Amino acid sequence: MRTIAIEEHYTTRAVIQANAEAVRGDVLRLRPRVQAMSDKLLDLGEDRIHEMDAGGVDLQVLSLNSPGLQLLDAATAVPLARETNDLLAEAVARHPDRLAGFAALPTADPDASARELERCVRDLGFKGAMVNGMPMHRFMDDEFFLPILEAAEGLDVPLYLHPAQPPPAIMDCYFSGMEPAVGASLATSAWGWHVETGLHALRLIVSGVFDRLPRLRVVIGHMGEAIPFMLARAGVPLTPDVTGLRKPLADYVRENLWVTTSGFFTFPPLLNALLVLGADRIIFSVDYPFASNDAGRSFLDSMQLSDADREKIAHGNAERLLKL
Repeated sequence: MRTIAIEEHYTTRAVIQANAEAVRGDVLRLRPRVQAMSDKLLDLGEDRIHEMDAGGVDLQVLSLNSPGLQLLDAATAVPLARETNDLLAEAVARHPDRLAGFAALPTADPDASARELERCVRDLGFKGAMVNGMPMHRFMDDEFFLPILEAAEGLDVPLYLHPAQPPPAIMDCYFSGMEPAVGASLATSAWGWHVETGLHALRLIVSGVFDRLPRLRVVIGHMGEAIPFMLARAGVPLTPDVTGLRKPLADYVRENLWVTTSGFFTFPPLLNALLVLGADRIIFSVDYPFASNDAGRSFLDSMQLSDADREKIAHGNAERLLKL
């Protein structure tokens, strides 16, 4: 069974340095867990391929690790995006059967981001783009980012919305007053950034983005960032009479969103996603190197599913969405 994982991360020394300068004075600064994984994130060669082989992953679709370029000003981010995407393209060219890419975008300049996405898709063969968190502390439904959304729809490639650390105001309000390590974990992978990313996707819907751009496709990770669990509840107050949308909330979720398994390797969240979204909307991911290929593949193999649904999740849905 072919196995494609699409939320798999890398970074570069230039990106690390740029973000280290950008977050000076931030509460979280650079998370220790990211620092501990830096060697694996920096590797785009044989060691990564070896770990893929050992863990039973045939293809990784690589994306720049959070916060990506989303906290950087335009003067820094625009040239760094091109440099970073070119480096990834070189790695993909060395291993075309094992690696593919999502573009890193300089979101502080949406017009430059649209041009860079077009270059990455048309010239470099990338499969879409990843946006980490709230670019410059703004959600992507802001009119400011419309050129990026229009470019993704026009190029027929998805945007992957990935979490990032919360803005300082959210950190101060929700996650202060506890041990720093506890607050940092609760703000990020233990809770906070998952529900923020779910909110990000819901804001795209209720703001009318998908009425305006009906062919726009968005991917969110971590078994749907709590949306499958909350969807029925959210749809009760958010009716078309309230939102002004053309369709019920759930229709947009099932027509414009895909979710991945990244970092979620137990059956109850998968069952919830299957019951709410169906097997056609779920794509296998590991969240490498923050989760292990072995754990992800073991979960895939143990899923209590038909062979047809397992094949969809393992590779078929990714092949269709990303034209792999």
